[in-house]
Amino acid sequence: MTNDRSKKGFRPLADPAAGILDPVLRKRAGITIELVQSWEEVVGPDLGQQSRPLKLLWPRRAHEDDPFQPATLIIACQGFTAMRMSHETGEIISRVNAFLGFAAVGRIKIEQKPVALPVVKRRELPPVDATTRAKISHSVENIEDENLREALQKLGQSIHAEKSRR
Repeated sequence: MTNDRSKKGFRPLADPAAGILDPVLRKRAGITIELVQSWEEVVGPDLGQQSRPLKLLWPRRAHEDDPFQPATLIIACQGFTAMRMSHETGEIISRVNAFLGFAAVGRIKIEQKPVALPVVKRRELPPVDATTRAKISHSVENIEDENLREALQKLGQSIHAEKSRR
């Protein structure tokens, strides 16, 4: 295997973050980062945007010989979504178990609490001098689609700013 430090360029932040967060989530919440990241795909976009998995509560075993008992999945959601989730509990359990690959979840507990959606902050475009701006505009002026042309202008500004920082 190659060493990640030998690669040049950009690397997704999720790669090292997952390596750090996954053991913490397993220990604290009994849940993996893959389930948290894929939650919207597992339960569907409607419920996925309005809820999030909090933790898996595994039942205590008195002895090692005790039979396996599935966990309780605790889900945070608010308002009307809690009622929808309670009606679709069986479907959610089967989808989560299919995602995890075994019958890990036996029941669901719903906690009504605000679900914090990530706030996406748009970064300011780096300053570009008039000459560079004119070059970028001239290179994309033949593009018919206005949205694509604007996106390419922004990309050009970002690339120029990255090169000028070096």
